[in-house]
Amino acid sequence: MPKVVIYTTAWCPFCIRAKALLERKQVAYEEIPVDGKPALRAEMASKAGRTSVPQIWIGEQHVGGCDDLHALERAGRLDALLQA
Repeated sequence: MPKVVIYTTAWCPFCIRAKALLERKQVAYEEIPVDGKPALRAEMASKAGRTSVPQIWIGEQHVGGCDDLHALERAGRLDALLQA
């Protein structure tokens, strides 16, 4: 199973929803909180090309944010990415 990484902030409702979906699917993930850490947030933005949180990677593939993750799930494509 590929490593799942999610950049978050503590009170972001989209971060909470994205993590909840991963937890429902029993997917372990590495959470990288960027609250008050401008260098870490800049690193995330540089890698993702986006400044909003969450930003999620499955393996080497950047899947985007919460809405993107849920769209993959609705399309039936998330499980395949997680099993790759």
